Parts: sequence; C-alpha cells; structure tokens
Amino acid sequence: MDLVLRDRTVAIDAALFDLDGTLVHSLGDFAVALGALMDDLELPAIDASEVAPLLGKGVDHLVHTVLARVVGEQHAAEMFPRAKPIYWRHYVAVNGRHSEVYAGVHEALERLHAGGVQLACVTNKPMAFARPLLQAMGLDGRFPVVSAGDSHPRMKPDPMPLLVTCDRLGVVPSRTLMVGDSTNDSIAARAAGCPVALMRYGYNHGVPVDQVDCDAALDDLNELFGPRAGHASFPPQENRA
Repeated sequence: MDLVLRDRTVAIDAALFDLDGTLVHSLGDFAVALGALMDDLELPAIDASEVAPLLGKGVDHLVHTVLARVVGEQHAAEMFPRAKPIYWRHYVAVNGRHSEVYAGVHEALERLHAGGVQLACVTNKPMAFARPLLQAMGLDGRFPVVSAGDSHPRMKPDPMPLLVTCDRLGVVPSRTLMVGDSTNDSIAARAAGCPVALMRYGYNHGVPVDQVDCDAALDDLNELFGPRAGHASFPPQENRA
C-alpha cells in the first residue's frame, strides 16, 4: 500500500504501532496508579502533568523517576523493590479505565488492513499491561503480533523489537512503517532501517515531535493516506539526521 511520507509516496507492507501516546491516550491510568502508589507509601502526590514526560521508557524507569523526584535518587533506589509491585497491582486494577483511543485511529487501522498492510503493536509496556489495554480499547483484534517491553532482552530505542517483529511478519524493515510518538520510536526505527511517522498528540518526554528526526509528523493517522485526509507536516530536511 502506498502511504504519504514527506512529499512522496512510499510502498509499505507492514506498519508497527507504539501503544501509549500513539494509539491510546492512557495518561489517566498512569496518573491514577501512581497516585495510589504514593498514597500507599505515604508520599506526596505527583501531578498528572509531571507524569506525561516520563512515559515510554518502561515501568522501572517510570516508578524510579517518580520516586526520585519526591525522595531523591538514593532513597528511590532503596524504595524501588517495594514500590514496583505496589504500582503493578494498582495499574492492573485501573488499566484501560481512564484511557481512550485517539480520534482517527480506528478508521486508519481499518484502511491499512483493507489495503493489505500487516499490523503489529511494538510497545515498551509489559505484556501483562499491553494486551489487556488493547482489549479494553477494542484494538486487540487489529494486532495479531504484539511486541512488549518484556518480550525481548532490549526495549526501544534499541532496534531489536522492530527487527524481530519484522521477521515475524515476514517483511523487510525498509517497507515497514514505524508509527510512534517519541524519540525512542524514531531512534529505534532509524537503527532498524524503517521509515517513521510520529504523532504530535503523544507524550515524547515533553519535546515536540517536530523537533525529532522523522519522516512525518502527524496530527491524525489518516494523514498518511494523502490530501483527502489532510497533508502530513514534515520537519525541514536540514533537521533530519
């Protein structure tokens, strides 16, 4: 299927999608679970606005960083072994309850499927969280292949999850689009040899994706299909690695 990337069309056989900040606006789940964790540890609450820039690097990074902001690095390291399972329990309880699928996602996935594009989800979220969230959002049937943060020895931004997923799908990276919302997705895609589109509405550690090396920065996934859905916007050529 031909998709619009930059000022040209690119033939794509498969598309790999990040989950949080790309397919699903899941900040509410993280904020609620972290709030419950802080209550259990009798620590001050952290505002949801502080959580969004921390997403995308896995559970360990999220929990440790939140603790470090409140109690400092040394105490965070000491508290982490106790805090992680508490967070895990709270997140499992709320997973999907405070989330929603971004506008345009269902339509775009249907159009890709109808065009013969194979779909997979490649996320740093643990599988125990990823599959239930996809199911709760009505997206599980779209992704026969799910690569989670604990599926491989290394997570994004390492290219391993993308390369292994391409191999499972039987496609070459150069004809496989990575769709994400962060620098991690861009770095992984470039290292794997995949074209990459980033969503402006995502989290990306607080940095606008227009400042990130990518082939397209989108407001709606349907911009991938060309003018009738709206043009994608691209960073200047000199800003691309």
